Amino acid sequence: MMLKAIKSKVFEKYSPYFLVAPFLLLFITFIILPIIIAILLSFTDYNSVQQPRFVFLDNYIRILTSDAVFARKILPNTIIYSLIVGPGGYFLAFVVAWVLAQFTKIPRTVLAVLFYSPSMTAGVTVATIWRVMFSGDRVGYLNYLLLEAGMIQEPVSWLQSERYLLPIMILVALWSSMGIGFLSILSGILNVNHELYEAAIIDGIRNRFQEIIYVTIPSIRPQMLFGAVMSIVGTFNSTGLGVQLSGSNPTPGYAGSLIVNHIDDYGYIRYEMGYAAALSVVLLMIISLFSRVAYKLFSDTDD
Repeated sequence: MMLKAIKSKVFEKYSPYFLVAPFLLLFITFIILPIIIAILLSFTDYNSVQQPRFVFLDNYIRILTSDAVFARKILPNTIIYSLIVGPGGYFLAFVVAWVLAQFTKIPRTVLAVLFYSPSMTAGVTVATIWRVMFSGDRVGYLNYLLLEAGMIQEPVSWLQSERYLLPIMILVALWSSMGIGFLSILSGILNVNHELYEAAIIDGIRNRFQEIIYVTIPSIRPQMLFGAVMSIVGTFNSTGLGVQLSGSNPTPGYAGSLIVNHIDDYGYIRYEMGYAAALSVVLLMIISLFSRVAYKLFSDTDD
């Protein structure tokens, strides 16, 4: 009986750890260990065949001083893309979620699925819709319409142009920005206690905009934070869009290349794994910084 009681106490004390253990094991194996390995590789010269050679900070110095493409093209592209697609897609997701919350259940569900579906099928739709839309020949939808309207005399190679590729990427990214963060915000809005709106009206709120600012947003801070973090991570990890549209990596004139494309270029095409790892660490630091900013904006200061 004593042994049974001891086992019961041990199980009661350590059962949460047993329940969390599978998640911790997977998290350490697929998240923590790859990050540690990437950080270690970033201090080496490694071509995936020979033994890594320790070079200390040479890769980071190269990023800051010697990689002209990174300074002139990759970093500005990433900043422009992230500043427009990140906040723009996040704001768009909130507005659409709030509008859908005003509908009844059946039309809201149908519209939510329609808005969410591009985020699930972005790769397929890029190949089947947007590349046809912006095709550089006369049968491309946009070229055909502009030629018929007399606005251009010759077809424009939209997806091979250094001038147009990045704006097209931004357009497509905003179109497919209604991802899991959008669903999170929508669920948060639907679960706001309606008594709060009634109390707010008594306290002097007179329009829907004031309701959003003083009731809705404060009530869904966790969902807003989750949506912000997902938007940040998704924006900075956008890797296939420019490549899928243009059909090459690097993109023409590096016009649509982002940091992740630069990592793929050096890691899987040039096999400079050490330098690619250093770039990935820089990207991780940028994502962490912006995620921290989002946490400061939307976390509950009382927690």
